[in-house]
Amino acid sequence: MSENMWDALVVGAGVGGLCAAARLSHHGYRTLVVERLDRVGGRASTEKLDGFTINTGAVVVEIGGITEQTFEEVGAKFEVRPADPPILYRINGRDVDINAGGWGLLISQLTRHGARTLASVAAHGDGDPPDREPSTAEWVRRYTKNDAVQGIFRNMCGSIFAVGSEELPARVFLTYFTRKAAFKKFGFCPEGTIGLWRSLADVVERNGGQVWLNSEVRRLHIENDRVTGASIRRDGETVEVTCAFAVSDIGPSATLDLVGPEHFPPDYVGSVLQRDLPCGMISVNFASREPLIKAPGLLSFARTRRLCYVANFTATCPEMAPEGWHLYVGAGVPKPSVGDFDAEAETALVLQDLREEIPGFEQARILSIAVTRDEWPPQRAVAGYDLPHDTPIANLWNVGDAVKEYANGGITACVETAKIVVDEIVAANVGRAGP
Repeated sequence: MSENMWDALVVGAGVGGLCAAARLSHHGYRTLVVERLDRVGGRASTEKLDGFTINTGAVVVEIGGITEQTFEEVGAKFEVRPADPPILYRINGRDVDINAGGWGLLISQLTRHGARTLASVAAHGDGDPPDREPSTAEWVRRYTKNDAVQGIFRNMCGSIFAVGSEELPARVFLTYFTRKAAFKKFGFCPEGTIGLWRSLADVVERNGGQVWLNSEVRRLHIENDRVTGASIRRDGETVEVTCAFAVSDIGPSATLDLVGPEHFPPDYVGSVLQRDLPCGMISVNFASREPLIKAPGLLSFARTRRLCYVANFTATCPEMAPEGWHLYVGAGVPKPSVGDFDAEAETALVLQDLREEIPGFEQARILSIAVTRDEWPPQRAVAGYDLPHDTPIANLWNVGDAVKEYANGGITACVETAKIVVDEIVAANVGRAGP
């Protein structure tokens, strides 16, 4: 079989793309993954900086859920060290497990009340735009004036959905905490999150597929309303490949551009443009000689301006930093978290929160500050605004966090979309490119 003839073409080696590719290759599809960057992982990748292992996006990985299940099914190595407890909240100077004691009772009462009122919140109907629904912040304010409780819910939204509580529909938040697994157990990969995605890339290649880095799909070719192949820029040359079907992990808007809007119905094009609502996040990677927090996983906060959490990597994965160093990242959600914001001013507020909440931060070494937004956001769509994963082109699917299932987010959401799409491809017995 020609090197340029494939069953499956996967555009983008992010989480959704690699999970889809690993599953497809596991089912016997000859799979090509094309990634324009020099590394796998997309917006959940990792880089080395002066001996430190810096995650460039997603920080923690769920344990015991669909991500770990995917690795088990395809035979990939899943090395994630659990943090116990996974998350603490700093309230009035104390680090508290809000799942226990009085705070746990208060939070559970609110979410139980939310479960009872979920039906009325959802009365707007599934087809109504989420911006007509009450936000999570509005819902919380109805039941408590306690600023610490409001802050906890605000930072829950930022930590889980990478969006402010003012922009997240209450129905999304309530659905997540009353009907989903609610991400109760997670940990860190000692190689950085890229270690997991390298394992999936190894599966693809072990099963006869290929992963092309430093390569870019410039055009998806359409004949008779079906994807037939692609033009790929690789090693300074344009390579033409054929495929039986394609899976895109670059977001519906970018996929639309690869195909050309003229190949889609106007209402689909309009939906893509209307729901192209990426959010923003500010991450401060820092290190210190002395330990700055005791929480072994995430430390979140009840009273901060923008800071949602600080992750403590070296408590469980000391190899992520040079010997004698402790590695952290502090992440904050700007205001507004959707649309334009003043990056310099918002970053200053995150740093101010870090100085006030983390004793010793002033003496820490700031390794890097990353503002993720626009074309490179923490999530391509706010939860609740997602598009469907299928497209009007019968053999073209999207995966990733712009087409996630309702009330999901992060790595878990990307992994879930990959499973759903591949299950559909296998069940439909989608054909192959050649004998």
